[in-house]
Amino acid sequence: MADSGKINTTFSENLLEKLRSIVIKMMDIGEYKTALYWSNKILSYPNHDKTDVYKQAKCLYHLKEYHRASHCIKSRHFHEVDLACRYLAAKSHYAAEEYKEAFEILDVGENYGTLKKMEFELETCEENRQLESSVCLLKGHIYEALDNRSEAVDWFKKALLLDAYCYEALEALVQHQMLNKQEEEDLLNSIRFENQCDKDEARLIKFLYQSSLKKYAKPDELKIPVDFSNFLSDNVDILTSLAERHYYNCDFHQCIQLTNKVLKDDIYHTQCLPIHISCLMELQKTNLLFDLGHKLVDLYPESATSWYAVGCYYLMINKMDAARRFLSKATTLDNVFGPAWLLYGHSFAIESEHDQAMAAYFKASHLMKGCHLPLLYIGLEYGLTDNNKLAEKFFQQALAIAPNDPFVLHELGVISYQIQEYTTAYKHFTSALNLIRDKQDATCLPEKWEPLINNIGHVLRKLKKYEESLEYHKQALVLSPLNPSTYSAIGFVYAWMKQYRNAVNYFHKALALKRDDQCAKTMLDKCMEHLSTEISLLDDELPIYESEAYMKKYLASSNLNEESSTDDQLLDDNDLERSLSENETENNASGLDVEMDLSP
Repeated sequence: MADSGKINTTFSENLLEKLRSIVIKMMDIGEYKTALYWSNKILSYPNHDKTDVYKQAKCLYHLKEYHRASHCIKSRHFHEVDLACRYLAAKSHYAAEEYKEAFEILDVGENYGTLKKMEFELETCEENRQLESSVCLLKGHIYEALDNRSEAVDWFKKALLLDAYCYEALEALVQHQMLNKQEEEDLLNSIRFENQCDKDEARLIKFLYQSSLKKYAKPDELKIPVDFSNFLSDNVDILTSLAERHYYNCDFHQCIQLTNKVLKDDIYHTQCLPIHISCLMELQKTNLLFDLGHKLVDLYPESATSWYAVGCYYLMINKMDAARRFLSKATTLDNVFGPAWLLYGHSFAIESEHDQAMAAYFKASHLMKGCHLPLLYIGLEYGLTDNNKLAEKFFQQALAIAPNDPFVLHELGVISYQIQEYTTAYKHFTSALNLIRDKQDATCLPEKWEPLINNIGHVLRKLKKYEESLEYHKQALVLSPLNPSTYSAIGFVYAWMKQYRNAVNYFHKALALKRDDQCAKTMLDKCMEHLSTEISLLDDELPIYESEAYMKKYLASSNLNEESSTDDQLLDDNDLERSLSENETENNASGLDVEMDLSP
């Protein structure tokens, strides 16, 4: 009988080990329902251990039975003595959006000592560190869900410092715009890679993390180290980073080529999609965006990016109510999805609903502390409501975060122009242009910067530098040949130079493109009036029966290009400036197109 009991015990132990191997195998291939079934049988053995309980709870977690998973651990009090069990129980409550309960479980450890003093049944110190990092990461997510972003930042930093491989913590900090450029770089420099990995691994991790940091602050070419280029040159994450840099350089055609390549290799790549959607907007690819938006909604109805794409489409076709409805759904699904908040504000700004637009931008500013775009758009709204002091204040705050962003410098120039500080405006505009030219490899600037070139021309006209002003306006004409505002601006400069025939020619071109251009109409009438007066003066003064040589001599000495009292009457300074003000406002506003943040 004793031998029979021993055989039964051996058989039972062998069967237990067999069942454990089946559970592990099923979990590895994602068959959690099957793994849960056999795990339940293992727990019927009297000699099951914490690892068996942990595996069953993990199966329940992956099956989205979060309360059962937490109860499986807490009912046996394993969360009080084992950090892995505590982490899984807290994570289950977090997934169920029960943040208070998750904190209570994580805080149980305070009654048993710190994380370092607890007894963990872990194989190595590395596993210990990784698990502690996961706990810090979870705390960061909980604080972020509770809108306590300062605490969230601290815990995300701790998670990354504990485990240099914890990319999720870096992604939360960078993609959710929790840190500014300097803070991101300081964090990266504070990670002790050498204590956690060898030299080559450290170089690889540091390069990959650097490629993930703010792109608009340094949208230069991404250079892959030679020893990594053989396997990273076609990596979808690296290509996505490169595409985002092209986007911030306003090189949308190059950007769309890269995003298409990424989405071909990795369809619906999470980080690439917002960039791709924004690029489709800039290139006015309405049909492609319509198709993509509906595919995403069908496949991923719980993703904020899906509804964001639909909102972008309706914004493009000027259906603002529908756009706001879908963008609101995107922010409901992901409250920290910055691009949706920005575009939601744009939908109001397009309709000149400044208060609602600023409310959305202020919300985005609260969520995106490290991003300058909400501050830039708040400044724009204040500028459009003629509150130049507040506009300049927010532009300066945006400039402090992104000192090398030409969009911010351009808007500061616009404000200086409006308050008649033309020298300061010229300084801001040329600084922005120099930054753009430093970043561009091509000889021709992207069309996006046509308003900046035109505005430099306007400032130079104000400074009485007419020849230089014409040069910049004609450069803008190369970038955007069908912009009636540019033709009007060139005609206006010619009018100041008393070259009325040239002015009339350009005003006619402006009216051919835009018949209701009031500035061009007004200026055309004034120039035609002056030309008629000029011709009548010649008719009155020229001798009728003189030789051809005498007439040429007379015309050469007539000095018609000099200013006269008649010119002053026909070309009054104040009247002309009022005539052009509306046109310049339109031209300045054209530079304020939607500039999207690409955080997924």
